Amino acid sequence: MDKKRVIVDYKNITEELLQRFTDAFPHGYDDEDIIRFNNAKGESVRAVPMETDDTKYLIKVSVELDRRVEAFLDDDDDDDNDQREVDINPEDLEEDDR
Repeated sequence: MDKKRVIVDYKNITEELLQRFTDAFPHGYDDEDIIRFNNAKGESVRAVPMETDDTKYLIKVSVELDRRVEAFLDDDDDDDNDQREVDINPEDLEEDDR
């Protein structure tokens, strides 16, 4: 079965696809990851290829996509770093916990 081929502009990227993109490129993408091609209008396009089980994506890259990925990762980091202070009475701990 041939995979579906989809070109996605950063303006239309879904949260799910953005999550997959950041999972595939957790430290960002490099120039080596970017492909360049001319679209049907003859315009030069830069994109990063990414595949799922059923689809081959070309994610168009731009400064705006970089900002969205950074914001997404920052939000994710904030969620991971949420910490609460908890008061613990040392007398409540068992001997092995001290």
